[in-house]
Order: sequence, then structure tokens, then C-alpha cells
Amino acid sequence: MSVPLGDFVSYLNDYLRIDEIPDSEEALNGLQVEGAADIRRVAVAVDACLATIAGAALWGADIMLVHHGLFWGPKAPLTGGQYRRFSALVRHRIGVFSAHLPLDLHPEIGNNMMLAKAIGLQVTGTFGRQNGVDVGIYGRLEVDRSDLVRRIEAALEVDSVPHVLEHGLWQTSTVGIITGGGGRFVKEAAHAGIDTFITGEGPHFSALEAEELGMNVIHAGHYATEKLGVKALAAHVADRFGVETEFIDHPTGI
Repeated sequence: MSVPLGDFVSYLNDYLRIDEIPDSEEALNGLQVEGAADIRRVAVAVDACLATIAGAALWGADIMLVHHGLFWGPKAPLTGGQYRRFSALVRHRIGVFSAHLPLDLHPEIGNNMMLAKAIGLQVTGTFGRQNGVDVGIYGRLEVDRSDLVRRIEAALEVDSVPHVLEHGLWQTSTVGIITGGGGRFVKEAAHAGIDTFITGEGPHFSALEAEELGMNVIHAGHYATEKLGVKALAAHVADRFGVETEFIDHPTGI
């Protein structure tokens, strides 16, 4: 089956609340590159980079749905790697649709919620205020720390999580999640009563904050924690529109 690009993009804008959720100034959410007029094959990836674009082209994608798009930060000339990315997209008539914070926060298929479901977390609240919205979720989960780590590894399909700061209780009770680069929210997590905080990665100072606050922090990988949302979005659009989907995996090691 196929769907007109305009209808496909309009649905994604509404479903992901692209125009409603405030994001960082660096991010540009929504359709970034127009490609094929009709969508039959949808590739999803965490990042829009040369490697994933090449994978999408090889598979014959009409559009890419990504978490990290092509535009970040101030205006920049179309040179170097950015030129090569756009050249490949135009050459293969592949569109790009990006959803950053809107995908992190989605209550059904978001990165946070998908990880919560996978580890058995019963979500009861939100935390981590940024630009007027809470970027984290938390809830009850009474397991020992090693069991929690095993659940995360299974959910993310990794052999081991990169780093665990063991500064809190061995038995968890209130677990918080901010996927990706959410480690800077350690203090906010503590204020929410969270004893174990799962994120992708964090700045150096957050390790000291966790130690002084007596909190477990599990750095499960920026890339690994943010592949759940695009995979879930792929399943959703496949069910909704009958299109073919493919996850283009390109781990960054972070």
C-alpha cells in the first residue's frame, strides 16, 4: 500500500504533537526534506547520518523517520558532511521526518514509555522540567538493582549497560527514566523521590551529584535508549497505513 506524502506527514504531525511540544532551539521537528510523493517504504533510524541514509537508500526507502534530524544549532552552510547527506537524499528521493522531544515524550510509543513498559515500570508521574514540559517519567518498581540492570539489557538488546553508579539502595522502589542525554536531571530526579534513575548518558558533574544524593544512576547508552521509540513508531505507521518499514541500526557507541 502507499499513502500520499502530505497525508502521511499531516498524520505524524498530529499523532506526535509536533507543533505543541516545545523543544530545544537546536531541534527542528517535522518534515525536514521532501522526497517521494507517495510513501510505500519507511525506514526508521535514531540518527539521520550518511550511514543510515545509505542503508535507507539500499533498502529502497521513500522516507526516513528519525529521532535526531539533519538540523541542529545555528544556521550553517551546506558543505562537507551535511552536503553529502542532502545530496544522497535528493539523489535517491528520500524524505526525512524528525521527531526529537515529541518522540521522547509520547505517552504510547515514546522512548521513555517504551523503556518503562519493557522493564515493568508502573508510571505514576513526571519530572524534569524543560521549556515548560516534564521530560522524564517515574513510577513504582520494587526489584533489586542487578535484576533491574538485567531487565534494561534485555529491553535494549545489549550485552551490558555502559555504566552503573551504585550510590543508592540495592532494592529499588521508585525508578525514573529520561532516555538519551538526561543525566543532568539528577537533582530533579532526587526531588521527585526517585532512588534509581535510568538515562542514556550524563555530564561529569552528575556523577558527583548522584553520589552526594545517594542515588543509583544507570547510564544505559544514549543511542540504545533512543532506538525504542523509532522502532515503535515504525510498527505504528505499518499498522496504520500498511506501509513496509525497516529499522536501520547504526550504533554510535555512546
